[in-house]
Amino acid sequence: MRVLRPADGIVAFYDGRVEGYRFAEALNWVDDGALALGIASYAIVDGGEALIYDTHVSVEHARFVREALEAEGVTRFVVVLSHKHLDHIAGTAVFADCEVIATALTAEALAAERAAIEAGTKAGPPGIDPLVLPTRTFDERMTLDVGRLRLELIHVDIHSDDAAVIWLPGERLLLAGDTLEDTVTYCAEPDGLDRHLANLERLWDLDPDRILPNHGAPDVIAAGGYPKGLIRATQDYIRVLERCRDEPALRDVPLTELVADSVRAGWITYYAPYEAVHRENVAAMTAPTR
Repeated sequence: MRVLRPADGIVAFYDGRVEGYRFAEALNWVDDGALALGIASYAIVDGGEALIYDTHVSVEHARFVREALEAEGVTRFVVVLSHKHLDHIAGTAVFADCEVIATALTAEALAAERAAIEAGTKAGPPGIDPLVLPTRTFDERMTLDVGRLRLELIHVDIHSDDAAVIWLPGERLLLAGDTLEDTVTYCAEPDGLDRHLANLERLWDLDPDRILPNHGAPDVIAAGGYPKGLIRATQDYIRVLERCRDEPALRDVPLTELVADSVRAGWITYYAPYEAVHRENVAAMTAPTR
C-alpha cells in the first residue's frame, strides 16, 4: 500500500501496478480486476473527522486505512461507497461501527446479492464476509460536512447505474470513483453508453480543476490528479466503442492508436494492462443481442 497526498486534506491509499506482486496465487478478482490496473481508496480528512471513499479490496487493506488515519488523530469516520462493484466494498467490515452512505441503487444491489458476495460466488473468490450494507442512502444529491469541509455526493449513471461521485466545490476537486479511469473506462454496462455520455457531460459542467479517479497512475494521483480533459478522453473512447458495432475494422485497431490524441493532450497516460480491458469492452459491444 502506498499513501499518497494529492491535496490538502486528501489521502489516497493506493495498491497495485507492482510487477510480480499478487494478493493471492489463484485466479481472483482482487488481482485480476483491481490490482493489475492499480486502485486507490480515498480519505477526506479535517481535524478528527474522515470520510472514507470506498473501503478497498480486502479487510486487510481497509484495516490499514483505518489504522493509518487513527494514528494521525482521526476519531470519527463516515464511509461513502462509490458503487456496487466488489473492489470498492470489500473492507466494509472494518467500518461496521460507522455510518455507510451509498446511492439507493447501490444499497438495493448489495442487499440483493449479499449472499453471493459473502459466499464468493458473485464474481469468484474471495468472498466478502461479512458484507456491511449501507446504513443511509440518497437518490440524486446529498450535502455532507467533514469537519469544516463541505462536499456534495452526486448520483451519476457512468460505468454503473448506481455510481456516486464526490464534489468539493470550494476546492474544485472531483473524486470520481470508477466513472473515469486512466487509461480507459471499463464498459460494465454496454447498453448504457448513451446515458454514460450524457452523465459525463454533467461532470464536465461541474468544471473541476482536478480529478482523482480510483483507477489511475499513482504518480499522477500523487501530483494532484488529472485535468478536466480526462472527461473528454472518456467520452471520446466511449464513442469509439459505439462505432465498433457498425465498423468491424475498428475493432482491431490497437488501443495505443485509439487513445493517442488524448495521451498527447495530457488527459490520460497509456498503461499496457488496459489492452485487456479494451478487448473485453469491444467484445461486450459486439456481442450478439439476445
